[in-house]
Amino acid sequence: MKNVIIIGSGIGGLVAGNLLVKKGHKVTIFEAHGMPGGYTAGFYRKGCYFESGTISFESIETVFRAMKDIGVLDQIEFKKLGMRIVSESFDGTPGNYEEFKKIIYAAFPPEKDKLDKAFSDLDRIVSAFMGSSEMALPSVLSRTEMFILLLSSIPSLPKIINVTNEFGKMTSSEFASKYFEKDSMLFNLFSRFSYPDTSAIMVAMALAGVFKDVWTVKGGMQSWANILAEKFREQGGDLKLKAYVDKIITKNKTAVGVSCKDVIYEADYVISAGDYKKTFLKLLDDKSLIPGRLRDSIENAAVSEGFFTVYLVLDIPGEELGKYMKCPHVFNIDFKPGCDIFDSADKDYFNKTAFYLYSPSMMNPGLAPDGKSSLMIQCRTPHHWMDNWGGGDKGKYAQLKEEAMNTIIDRAAGLIPGLKECIVYKDAATPLTYERFTQNTDGASSAWSWNPKKPFFKNTLGTYIKTPVKNLYIGSCWAMQVGGVPGAITAAYECAKKIK
Repeated sequence: MKNVIIIGSGIGGLVAGNLLVKKGHKVTIFEAHGMPGGYTAGFYRKGCYFESGTISFESIETVFRAMKDIGVLDQIEFKKLGMRIVSESFDGTPGNYEEFKKIIYAAFPPEKDKLDKAFSDLDRIVSAFMGSSEMALPSVLSRTEMFILLLSSIPSLPKIINVTNEFGKMTSSEFASKYFEKDSMLFNLFSRFSYPDTSAIMVAMALAGVFKDVWTVKGGMQSWANILAEKFREQGGDLKLKAYVDKIITKNKTAVGVSCKDVIYEADYVISAGDYKKTFLKLLDDKSLIPGRLRDSIENAAVSEGFFTVYLVLDIPGEELGKYMKCPHVFNIDFKPGCDIFDSADKDYFNKTAFYLYSPSMMNPGLAPDGKSSLMIQCRTPHHWMDNWGGGDKGKYAQLKEEAMNTIIDRAAGLIPGLKECIVYKDAATPLTYERFTQNTDGASSAWSWNPKKPFFKNTLGTYIKTPVKNLYIGSCWAMQVGGVPGAITAAYECAKKIK
């Protein structure tokens, strides 16, 4: 039996903790906040439930397998989310990639030739990776299943290699500019459907999967985290809440414990289930253990963009909100001319960017009181917008937050008539809010940057839990370039395999 300490109780930490206690190890999870979950957490305001961060996830087979292995699959109701897409030119709720294509063709008849060329390339990418989104990720599979997976993928390897060589390093903006005029609706659609300047391959995979393999939890993400936390404790695990780890202790180049509230806790292994940068640049007691080149890489590596999220409690029943929303999750692809997520000094950014709507109470009426409904409005934001939201001036921060919130509400009212008159509670979270609650650098919403020209890891889909410090592993989404819930689960499994 090994003594294992896990820093952070997000999905990665909770899955790793459950897998390790199931193997008979002594495991303690330290969580800085008063509830588990990290980015997969939630909260209530005025009786309405809201997601703190993560709204959805993909790779449901990976999630199913992990929950089955832990023994909680029957306690969680996962629901397919779907997405309505809206712009001045189209409005539809496609059920798959082919239906999406039909909506776009119907909306832009004069652009048929250009669309033919763009979709021809996307079709080749989708075809090469056909079925990959419907399989569990390799880390959660048994050796026999892995062998079968490898055999089944052999016929597709030539296609995968070809499209990877052609599109793997091409950003979505570069892809879109091959066919469409910059700042046009179609350019914005194809370049910004996923993370800004992600790879063309990721755009294709997003379009192929977002309408059929994006899921949420009916009871809310917090209910998922709570179930995993309860299972962990039932099996003998120790979950310490409001327990901020301020230092990872090393001895002879080996992780041997952590410091929390001036108390040292010893361990045979330490798993950092949180931010990669802060693990090494802030928590590690001996920075000399990080090779100079790696330290420079960690310091300078780009992270994924954060979100600005508005939380609204509405004095209208869910049925009435549903008449306008039509779907719990809506992507309003309404980019205005001049919208540039890389321009952190653009004070008018929130009047130009696209935004998402999500209503937890439409997904599950039990998440709001009778006669009330909940609405979240989200948009990706530039890093360090407006001198990082006021340059540390609390008054300026509050002013910028209020102005951004009101701008986004005004724009959402274009889809939901009378929205502003129905608001009985409103608040917002900035990337600084997310950084404070998750410790993710700059409030990063999905670990490292998705831009293929700014990689931290060589292989986009690889899982890298090992560190320069012996017995210190990364057990969060930061162990993968593109992160996310599947990445966190993958890292958790890899950690559990390493600790015998």
